Amino acid sequence: MKDQSGRRKRKRTGGLRRPSSNKKRHELGREPAETTVGEPRFRVIDSRGTNEKVRALSTNVAQVATGEETVEAEIEDVTENPSNVNYVRRNIITKGAVIATSEGEARVTSRPGQTGQVNAVLLDE
Repeated sequence: MKDQSGRRKRKRTGGLRRPSSNKKRHELGREPAETTVGEPRFRVIDSRGTNEKVRALSTNVAQVATGEETVEAEIEDVTENPSNVNYVRRNIITKGAVIATSEGEARVTSRPGQTGQVNAVLLDE
């Protein structure tokens, strides 16, 4: 039973701390998008206020920053992912993942499951 404010579940005396209210709609959690490499597929979801989020379910293009200019590159593969070792063999792109592109190896700087696009910075070889 998770307390909304991130406090401990138990009091100093050892008693259980009961939540004072149920979760509000803006506090809800969702399943991760787990963006894969493939034919571009997107999903628009409602977020707090009048805003919308674009989830990239799969994509094969990335905006790669090469020094002072940015080029659109084809994503070929996921070579390294520090967030989860299994994401490499499943070709899942998250922030911080190293991807092989047509321009070379690049590290992802955006969150494709939140913004719907893959921005990356070219790595120095």
